[in-house]
Amino acid sequence: MTTWGFIGSGNIGSTVARLAIAAGHDVVLSNSRGPETLADLVDELGPHARAATAQEAAAAGDVVVVVTIPLKAYRDVPAEELGGKVVIDTMNYYPQRDGQIEALDDGTTTSSELLQAHLPQSHVVKGFNNIFFQHLRDLARPAADAGSDERSTLAIAGDDADAKQTVRRALDALGYDTLDLGPLAEGWRTQPGQPAYGTQYAVDESDWAAGARRVGSDELAGLATRATREA
Repeated sequence: MTTWGFIGSGNIGSTVARLAIAAGHDVVLSNSRGPETLADLVDELGPHARAATAQEAAAAGDVVVVVTIPLKAYRDVPAEELGGKVVIDTMNYYPQRDGQIEALDDGTTTSSELLQAHLPQSHVVKGFNNIFFQHLRDLARPAADAGSDERSTLAIAGDDADAKQTVRRALDALGYDTLDLGPLAEGWRTQPGQPAYGTQYAVDESDWAAGARRVGSDELAGLATRATREA
């Protein structure tokens, strides 16, 4: 059994937590407002969930720690407690929320590379950043269906092959196949404004809450290939 630590417990974080518990794992949740504010969510998730501080959640995560906070707060992620661990980064850059970040605006780096620079002793893998939380919840299929036509695919990017393999196994347990985009520098291909950002999983692109549709590896790879830095 793996313990998943969560830095941030919003829509994506809580959805991943539910999928992890369904796969037989424990979760430790945190947010910026304190463990007591997560009491209702923990009660809903049941005995395999508990709330903690961000530092405690980072330390408790066996391997996979999911960062699901606004990008502008990435420097608040506890670096010491995450040393040597695999960290799944779900963050996206939204200038209207995060403020302008010159290195992202001019393409010098990517949001996940910023997090990796902040966590030099960790292994950052980008994932879960291009799917609406309701689609993530509804498209999950059991690990027994791996490789079947019922499975949807999620993209990852990272610089460490072993870390990516760890995340691939984790996604399989949660109910998804994996498309490896390559190093963290390629993670921009599924970011906001790109063809592979979210809309493909929606039955109706104008109403993401209207339902989810399966997206296989070939379709997702094709969309990622169409990405352009000018988008």
